[in-house]
Amino acid sequence: MASPIEHTPPYYVGYFIGSLSEQSINRTLARALMRLAPRELEFTEIVIKDLPLYNRDLDGHFPQSAIDFKASIAEQDALLFVTPEYNRSIPGALKNAIDWASRPHGANVIARKATAVIGASPGAIGTAVAQQGLRSILSFLNAPQMNAPEAYITVRPGLITPEGEITNPATEDFLRAWMVSFYEYIERVLTVVPSPARGDARG
Repeated sequence: MASPIEHTPPYYVGYFIGSLSEQSINRTLARALMRLAPRELEFTEIVIKDLPLYNRDLDGHFPQSAIDFKASIAEQDALLFVTPEYNRSIPGALKNAIDWASRPHGANVIARKATAVIGASPGAIGTAVAQQGLRSILSFLNAPQMNAPEAYITVRPGLITPEGEITNPATEDFLRAWMVSFYEYIERVLTVVPSPARGDARG
């Protein structure tokens, strides 16, 4: 990663979809966020579906899917987590991916990257409990987090089109402002937080 003085846009943002479903409303929410984001942000999905279950016996000789996965994270300036809530927690596939990203000891590629957490649900609390659990994990992994504004999105039928268009102006304005806040947060983190060299994904 470049030194702080060299951190100029575009900023590279890797995003995680916590659900494995192609029809996930959180995947649709992610499309909306990409449409509303400042143009200075460039997005790459960090795909989690191809990872096997994490097993510490593989530390030191990771499968190629895990090596490639960690390398894709290492290339990013920031990370965006878009997650549903399963049984008052994050999905197992997302937790498994985070475990791969943080292992083995000393090769945590999430550390020191600016992060933001958002999620959508048909329920009234809009993934609030899952987000709090995920924030606890990211805190342990030494990942700076955008703590405010928070975003717990309750999705009603028709709120977001399959292409990611928001049909409610107030929701659209809120999410656009949220992405601007994330952009500004990335700038602040890149200015003050030392980062490992881009591409450093040992393990």
